[in-house]
Amino acid sequence: MLIDINANIGHWPFQQTNCNTCQALLERMNKYGVDVSVISNMNGIFYKDTQAANEELHNEIMSDRRFRDRFIPFAIINPIYAGWKNDLKMCSSKFGIKGIRLYPLYHDYELTDPSCIELVKNARDLGLIVAFTIRMVDSRPRSWMDLSKEWSLKDVIPIIKEVPDAKYMILNISTGTQLDDENIKIFKDANVVFDTSGKNISNLADLLKKYGKNKFAFGTHSPILDYLTGLLRIESLRAEEADKATMELLRSGNAKRILGI
Repeated sequence: MLIDINANIGHWPFQQTNCNTCQALLERMNKYGVDVSVISNMNGIFYKDTQAANEELHNEIMSDRRFRDRFIPFAIINPIYAGWKNDLKMCSSKFGIKGIRLYPLYHDYELTDPSCIELVKNARDLGLIVAFTIRMVDSRPRSWMDLSKEWSLKDVIPIIKEVPDAKYMILNISTGTQLDDENIKIFKDANVVFDTSGKNISNLADLLKKYGKNKFAFGTHSPILDYLTGLLRIESLRAEEADKATMELLRSGNAKRILGI
């Protein structure tokens, strides 16, 4: 079984994207043997009211039974936007989300903002996963309206320290994986899963040794990145680097565990 923990629908204003609807994504999943995808609507990164994007996602998933069987929705929530508590309540009680995705750089707040900490605690209490994307797109060839700053892995640490008992996904790790032993321990002790889409996951065998076999899961970062690299990083592991049980954890086991499915 294959579970993709990092996919999106919606539009990116500075880049043409394909396979950015549920129908198109499902066709791609069928082509490459992906059974289930965790998705959010990246329109919400740019809407002032992110709930409109969550409603779009919900309506699209509900439009076809196949979508309900194959997609797991995550909501985009902005904790400094008025009404976020109602948005979270609606998404968790009516839209069937399994997690939330936060975009502090795009929505202009710090992870240590009291509203962000409160949101993460509320998500924890609801049993929801909190997902952070280290990079949405490469900031070098960019529009003047897009971000010039990028995160590194250590930038997520403050919120894990504030809410150590929440569940986290860290997605598209494309910069800054070099951490000292103290910070590595923070990630090892946390209930966190990294996806395999980011370019700094190129040496997955070494990362499995450093963080453990329970910390990684297949992810594509579709439709921004190509659909196969995140899987090839798993399938290219040699037998001495990952046994059959570890391979199944990477393909779906770790995703099932953190998603509770």
